[in-house]
Amino acid sequence: MEEQRVRSSSSSSISSSPPLHTLRHARRTAFNRAFAAVYTCAISGLLYYHALKLIHSATLSSSFFISLSFFLSDAIFAFMWASRQCFLMTIVYRDEFPENLERVLKKPDFPALDVFICTADPYKEPPMRLISTVLAVMAYEYPTEKISIYVSDDGGSELTLFACMEAAKFATHWLPFCRKKNMINRSPEVYFASNHSWCSETEKIKILYESMKARVENVLESGKVGEEYINEELQCGALSKWTDGSFTRQDHPTVIEILLESSKSKDTTGHLTPNLIYVSREKRRTSPHNFKAGALNVLLRVSATMSNAPIFLTLDCDMYPNDPQTPLRALCYLSDSKIQSQLGYVQFPQMFHGINKNDIYACEYKRIFQTNPTGLDGLVGPNYVGTGCFFNRRAFFGGPSATNVTPEIPELSPNHAVDKNIQSQPIMELAHKVAGCDYENKTQWGLEMGFRYGSLIEDFYTGFRLKCEGWRSVFCKPKRPAFLGDAPISLIDALQQCQRWMIGGLQVAFCKFRPITFGVRSVGPLVGLAYTNYSFWSFWFVPLTIYAFLPQLALLNGLTIFPKLSEPWFFLYVFLFLGAYGQDLFEFLIEGGTVQKWWNNQRMWMIRGLSSFMFGFLEFFLTRLGISTYGFGLTSKVVDDEQSKRYDQGKFEFGVSSPMFVPLTMAAIINLVSFFMGLMQVIRGSSSVEGLFLQMFIAGFVVLNSLPIYEAMVLRSDKGRMPFKTTIISTLLALLLIFGAWPYLVSLLAISTFLALK
Repeated sequence: MEEQRVRSSSSSSISSSPPLHTLRHARRTAFNRAFAAVYTCAISGLLYYHALKLIHSATLSSSFFISLSFFLSDAIFAFMWASRQCFLMTIVYRDEFPENLERVLKKPDFPALDVFICTADPYKEPPMRLISTVLAVMAYEYPTEKISIYVSDDGGSELTLFACMEAAKFATHWLPFCRKKNMINRSPEVYFASNHSWCSETEKIKILYESMKARVENVLESGKVGEEYINEELQCGALSKWTDGSFTRQDHPTVIEILLESSKSKDTTGHLTPNLIYVSREKRRTSPHNFKAGALNVLLRVSATMSNAPIFLTLDCDMYPNDPQTPLRALCYLSDSKIQSQLGYVQFPQMFHGINKNDIYACEYKRIFQTNPTGLDGLVGPNYVGTGCFFNRRAFFGGPSATNVTPEIPELSPNHAVDKNIQSQPIMELAHKVAGCDYENKTQWGLEMGFRYGSLIEDFYTGFRLKCEGWRSVFCKPKRPAFLGDAPISLIDALQQCQRWMIGGLQVAFCKFRPITFGVRSVGPLVGLAYTNYSFWSFWFVPLTIYAFLPQLALLNGLTIFPKLSEPWFFLYVFLFLGAYGQDLFEFLIEGGTVQKWWNNQRMWMIRGLSSFMFGFLEFFLTRLGISTYGFGLTSKVVDDEQSKRYDQGKFEFGVSSPMFVPLTMAAIINLVSFFMGLMQVIRGSSSVEGLFLQMFIAGFVVLNSLPIYEAMVLRSDKGRMPFKTTIISTLLALLLIFGAWPYLVSLLAISTFLALK
């Protein structure tokens, strides 16, 4: 075993109560600390080397600017590496024992559970994915009468409401089927796509599922729900109201529909069903809606008026439950009296299905969603990642030891007991009131209460603020993934998603509660610097851009900028390169990765550095100057068959023309040219080869990482190839840079970037 058990936590270590969970420290922690000390000395030596070169360079000379560029680049490298080490100092692993839960807490005493599922666009987030997620949650191994599911439709689409109504109908057949079969895969989409024993009952339920699927997809294709269906639902009381086609997009009123009620609704075997509530908050173009954070705060308030469960789960619509025992695992921590008073949330890892064999776009984000949380868990707990998280409702109303932040009405307090039927007029009126777009005016919502506003990555910012208030969290990573979601299968979708994260990180980095100052004071230097590492990610573009272009251009001009093979400083560079990459590979393999996945991961780090990181950084500062504006773009979950086939074959999907592809293609061209020019010097036996070795190595390394770009530019003829326009523009700009017209190129790039962001 790589890790070592050091202590056990349970609801009672003194009494004979069985343990609910245990904790183990990783054995490699001591090695990580020793390596960090040695590597820090090496980095200090590198910065000293750059300082010497700066001192001995003539001011305003080319060598001075080259030395200054590398000093800046390596200083950023050093800071990002050092802050990354905060995740490796106290790595812990946990195990839960849900089978012991009922010996500690009887099932009738289980706390109520609210589930928040967010969606916004039925054309980018297919309704059938939403249906599968809703049905899998309803089939949890948890008292059904204690579960309330709230679906937030932030696009105000009648198509999404139609899909939820179909899910409510099918649930009356699906829940008894799950109970009888006692199966693990309770997402119907996944269950019917997997291999399992077939019988007449299974065939019957599959026919019902396929019939529902056909109706939903037909409605999605036509774009409108038929009037006959609407009238039928109105007559049978399934809908309290409906609107025409105006109930979509920018402006729409609050719509709340109780599709299933646990006190009344029953399945085909007579068992009660969970509550299922559809919520579309009021939206006006003249009022800020604060994106997903605003939608979650509406669900927080609406649920408080109807069920007010002390625990709630947040889910993205495409992140379906993969284990029916997941709530019980979360309860192993949330019901532990030793940690309960300070435990804000239990975070499960964000994991994905449908990723190709070698994860060419590195969409697993293994470091963010699996590796780093185990390190933070040894400090104050992992950050919130936006989905798969069980919250203590009390955490959104002030710190654990502080006085509650009092809501403006008592019905929203976490201690409020709901004593009325959820369909009663007072409850429905209050629910509509708190979902209004003007309700938050002159309140503390988004500031001191609820999910926090101020960043496009509301999950990261909210988790950070909760930590600063004194709440702890737990990282729960069972062997079977608790949730599985969809990942982008095109490069542009992956890069745009990452660009949004970069902007959100910078919004946190430069806000009033910035991690590097406020965070360090509130939760200590290790946690503060860990959150700083996340929020400063976009700064990676500076060293990555410098190393992608400057050594290669110097090589083309015969300039030596790195130590020669015979100089001692050369070995410092070798150690720093091998040490950083070796540590990264080791951590990646320890957490279940493969060498090929790791290679693709470091390649995508470089690609993001010259695209997402750069454009996110520029857009953030242009917006600060009032030149650009932020937008919140959904990552499309719709899959094209041809695109999916190319993805499964491991081919990069370029396809569309995007300014983000231009720096990538320029770097690929310049590194290829410089590498072959250096090779020519080696063949001719040039005396300067020894001094150019490191520059040739960097160029060759980039060329090796750029193979998919060369293939897309020259060898491919499918729809995923590099657009001809992008190839031509990138080639012309690269030639300008190679032949020394860089001042004009910088001006041209600045203008084109500004226009692209606008």
